[in-house]
Amino acid sequence: MAEIAKPVRTDREWLLREDHHVGEAWISRCIDLGEYLIAREQGEIVGFLRFSRFWGRIPYMEMIRVLEGHRRSGVGTALFLAWEKDMRDSGARLLMTSSECDESRPQDWHRRNGFFETGSIGLPGIQAVPEVFFLKRLD
Repeated sequence: MAEIAKPVRTDREWLLREDHHVGEAWISRCIDLGEYLIAREQGEIVGFLRFSRFWGRIPYMEMIRVLEGHRRSGVGTALFLAWEKDMRDSGARLLMTSSECDESRPQDWHRRNGFFETGSIGLPGIQAVPEVFFLKRLD
């Protein structure tokens, strides 16, 4: 079973290596603001969840990633459930996330975890396919 926690400063190097989608400044910002959760198994980091707040208000899961060899073992679900609990405890009533329209497996995962599709947007010059957005109510 994975242990889920906020990263500490010594986890920064691991995040810099493994979180390929953002730069060093964003990683540092997210660590400083408590916008990461990491999963450890036997003391080793095996995954992370990074989030921010859409419009400064709605918790938005930007990225969830589990290392090869640890996928489909419940690590991603443990990260998500810990984040969902933290967001609910902080007063959030809605969660948001997204994926590229051609990513069926991530979309299936979002739906299995209670998200529903709410629309999509094309991002010309940024990515080749539209981004589909998902919401989950925390009523």
